[in-house]
Amino acid sequence: MKEKKLDYGNWVPGNMMHLLWGITALLAIANILNFCIFTNIAADVILLCMLLLSTGMSVYMQICRNMFAYEKGGLMGRIHDYLLEHLNWNGKGNLLEIGCGAGALSIKCAKRYPRARITGMDYWGKSWNYAREQCEKNAELEGVGNRITFQKGDAAKLDFPDNTFHAAVSNFVFHEVKSQPDKHYVVREALRVVKKGGVFVFHDMFEQKKLYGNMNDFIKELKQEGITEIHYIPNTDRESFIPGFLRAPWMLKDMGLIYGIK
Repeated sequence: MKEKKLDYGNWVPGNMMHLLWGITALLAIANILNFCIFTNIAADVILLCMLLLSTGMSVYMQICRNMFAYEKGGLMGRIHDYLLEHLNWNGKGNLLEIGCGAGALSIKCAKRYPRARITGMDYWGKSWNYAREQCEKNAELEGVGNRITFQKGDAAKLDFPDNTFHAAVSNFVFHEVKSQPDKHYVVREALRVVKKGGVFVFHDMFEQKKLYGNMNDFIKELKQEGITEIHYIPNTDRESFIPGFLRAPWMLKDMGLIYGIK
């Protein structure tokens, strides 16, 4: 009987790597054919440059994928730990993770807060190769399946009444929400379902001005709207545990973290 294994996926999707390495292989073949058959010097130079660029990108993304992987570099887990270090919660009650992916952070919460009930919500789009069944299997293997519920949903329109959860967390999700271009609205929607006096930690690309504008102004607005306590940490991609080579524009860049008490 085949042993079941944890599958937390990766923030660099496998299908992306297959595409990158596939393009690199095709360019290598094109270089060989042109050199051996066509002997076009100009084409040689162009194809060689394209091959070097494609190889460099493939190697870089493969290193990033290995760094993120739970079973290798483990950076995904360290980023989750960093987020939870800012969740000032006693673990009594219920917690919502918005955008749970393969369930890694939800399961970490269940293990960290053994008295809590956890709900993991995700849209589970095909591009990320995550699924509800994958989350449930991981939770079962980690021994916390009886305290976690996973369900499909949209972060821009959460299927929960106001003031439902004692705690809410989200990690690198809000900028991916396609159904709502106004990311301020997505943050407010997340806060809506937190009980008054409940706690929250949201990690996202908050330093991207085109998405969030001036975060200091946004934080002031949330305070004026009644959030009891809210803090903002900009540029969390510069934390010492995140390697500098990962701070590329398409990777971990312009990150920030907001946390506090509703």
